[in-house]
Amino acid sequence: MEKDKYQCLSDEIYAQIGGIDNVESLIHCMTRLRIKIRDMSKVNMVALKKINGVLGVVEADTLEIVLGPGVNTKVATIMNDEAGVKEGEIFPTNSYQASKSEVERKAAEVHAAHKASLKKTWWRVALQHISAIFVPLIPAFVGAGLISGVAGILRNMLTAKMLPESWSLNITVLAMISSALFSFLNIYVGINTAKEFGATPGLGGIIGGIVYLPGIVAPITIPNIFDGKPLAAGQGGIIGVLLGVWLLSYVEKFFHKHIADSVDIIFTPFLTILIMGLFTVFFIMPLAGWFSNSLVGAINWVLKVGGPVSGFILGLLFLPMVMLGLHQILTPIHLEMIQKIGFTPLLPILAMAGGGQVGAAIALWIKCRKNKQLVNMIKGALPVGILGVGEPLIYGVTLPLGRPFITACVGGGIGGAVVAMFGQVGSIAIGPSGAALIPLIANNMWWAYVLGLLAAYAGGFIATYFWGVPKEAMLPDDQASPAVAERREAEKEASNLDMKTSTVIQEIEAPVSGKIENLEKVDDEVFSQKMLGDGFAIIPSDGSIVAPLDGKIVSVMSTKHALTMMSAKGNLEILIHMGIDTVELKGEPFTITVKEGQEVKSGQQLGTMNINKIKEAGKDPVVMMTVTNTEVIQNMKLLKSGEVKAGESVFKVSSK
Repeated sequence: MEKDKYQCLSDEIYAQIGGIDNVESLIHCMTRLRIKIRDMSKVNMVALKKINGVLGVVEADTLEIVLGPGVNTKVATIMNDEAGVKEGEIFPTNSYQASKSEVERKAAEVHAAHKASLKKTWWRVALQHISAIFVPLIPAFVGAGLISGVAGILRNMLTAKMLPESWSLNITVLAMISSALFSFLNIYVGINTAKEFGATPGLGGIIGGIVYLPGIVAPITIPNIFDGKPLAAGQGGIIGVLLGVWLLSYVEKFFHKHIADSVDIIFTPFLTILIMGLFTVFFIMPLAGWFSNSLVGAINWVLKVGGPVSGFILGLLFLPMVMLGLHQILTPIHLEMIQKIGFTPLLPILAMAGGGQVGAAIALWIKCRKNKQLVNMIKGALPVGILGVGEPLIYGVTLPLGRPFITACVGGGIGGAVVAMFGQVGSIAIGPSGAALIPLIANNMWWAYVLGLLAAYAGGFIATYFWGVPKEAMLPDDQASPAVAERREAEKEASNLDMKTSTVIQEIEAPVSGKIENLEKVDDEVFSQKMLGDGFAIIPSDGSIVAPLDGKIVSVMSTKHALTMMSAKGNLEILIHMGIDTVELKGEPFTITVKEGQEVKSGQQLGTMNINKIKEAGKDPVVMMTVTNTEVIQNMKLLKSGEVKAGESVFKVSSK
């Protein structure tokens, strides 16, 4: 049976990110896949960006692959199903019949150590946690929010006698359906927060439920210990739940560590809930309630006092916030405002940034008609941009061109100023912006929101048309437009490829002198079963280790018994592993003379191993060399048998 386009897209993405085993977890949001990668050196960014259907790629704390609405949901489902996990769960490593502990140890030894990572700061880590908590809930926000919007429109029509009274029950049922999310949102957030911080999800849900003060019915009240006033159900809201469950994760882990296994299942949840329940009621709810009230009040004050100026600044800066990942912090703020005042006035203003993108894209379409590649990209991205999904326009059109991104931000600022000028234009739920947000606008202020959108379209169009179009973007495809330049750069990186067959043929040299043999003969099932890739083994006759081909050192194990490198031609990932179970020797028999990131030539010495010390320790000194990214391999062939010398060609690899 022929594969459908979503399966093909899934297969191509897996092929370019290093396969299923290189994925730690995968979730999706409105427009993109968010993938935690185990080893970024295995990701072929150039090829990934060239996949038909990939609108853009962002390398942040997670690898973000922009596919567009609808497509990303289907592809994410396929990719998670193929790994046998649910969305957000940790992907398993290679599932072979060998000992699980042995496989995990070896996999961690090679794949997890020294993996590339971005510099982490406390705020970037915090934003990553917030994203992981709320992104899985976005489809629920969209669905329930739209149902709530429809119910509101129908209720207004009923009040205006535009609908018969018999519609009352239908409207009530719709409102009830949407309330299933918003009335118990704290519980959903508590469960997701517990998952994110490694606590028991059910305990996180209980903390979320405690904030509602279940069972406390007037005249019974619980006093606020700071001011003596009665606590209100929901006081502290989302902010209190996030704080409470985060602290709960530490309390639960403490008890797991210090309570005997035989009674852990009884006392750990009991003590955790008791302690954190009391702490949530008497400390977190009052403090978080004060903070959330102050936050909502401050935002309303800024919008009221600043008016259009505040709206312009917010609309102008939202897209840069998206680029930095700072927009994630706004999700709990939106939800807190919805719980406090019934709507969020921030979202309609920030949504104008997408309107500026639409206006900029239309201007580019008109002025860059000769650039067919750019025009086709705009045609594909513009409809979803109008519906409020701006990532395809950002990553596929305006950002790569530079100036249009800035003029689009100006358009967003103009739209934000118009919306803020009319006062409290708010959204009753979070979800897609653009035209799709119109049904969610509160208090019949949809007309003000539409005026803001039109202003953003016009502002983005005018600013881009007159000041934001680079001259090279107006050139035909066969001239040096940015898109063509990027394509040529990709072709340059792939200059070693045979353009007809896309095949690279390389000969790999022996990294050490000795007797060569097939991997299947190695007395280590992780290598003999080729769990870490295919290659060969050498029983060494001396301890000098050399580079098997030209390339770059990617990682050196702290125990010095293994290193990885990337070939200069064809992007082969090479593992050189010296001895079996020699990790236990803590580096004593080994000397490594190269560093991570160093360029090396074939035959260049990488280090030495003391064969006698390895044998005296009861370990096998056999040297294994494997190509770990087998997904690019088309054919492999062992060229020699018997005794070989270091630097002698012994292995032939054809790769794509």
